[in-house]
Amino acid sequence: MTTATDDFETFFQSAEPRLRRAYGARVAPHRVGDAVGTALEFAWKHWDTVSVMEYPVAYLFRVGLSKSRRRKEGRLPAPPPTEMTHVEPALVAAMQQLPRRQREVVWLVEACEWTPTEAAEALGVSLSAVRTHRSRGLERLRQHLGVNTNA
Repeated sequence: MTTATDDFETFFQSAEPRLRRAYGARVAPHRVGDAVGTALEFAWKHWDTVSVMEYPVAYLFRVGLSKSRRRKEGRLPAPPPTEMTHVEPALVAAMQQLPRRQREVVWLVEACEWTPTEAAEALGVSLSAVRTHRSRGLERLRQHLGVNTNA
């Protein structure tokens, strides 16, 4: 028989890396740990409610943002060379030039592999807005990186 503690530990193992990565586009790198901790502390204290949510990680993403005392415009951290050798070197600079909402949506959906619905829930916007920001953001990235999709 699994207990609430067991269920939370399983959830934690899945949610913690997803939140950590998602906050990378939204908060300053030295504040990511605080946002993750805040979100997961909230999840533990309200586990009865959080455990039955359809998109709990997306909800907790917003909790971590709203409960953080010092919110600053996020900067994408420079990727460690050994971890992201398959990523175009100019991509980070191109991402930083996107408008904030486009950057957030592209990061969550493409880099963090969140569903558009999860991203919409996390950002507090409609699914249609996520689709629009994703499409526009990807198009701007293609233009900035000189990628021709008509080939």
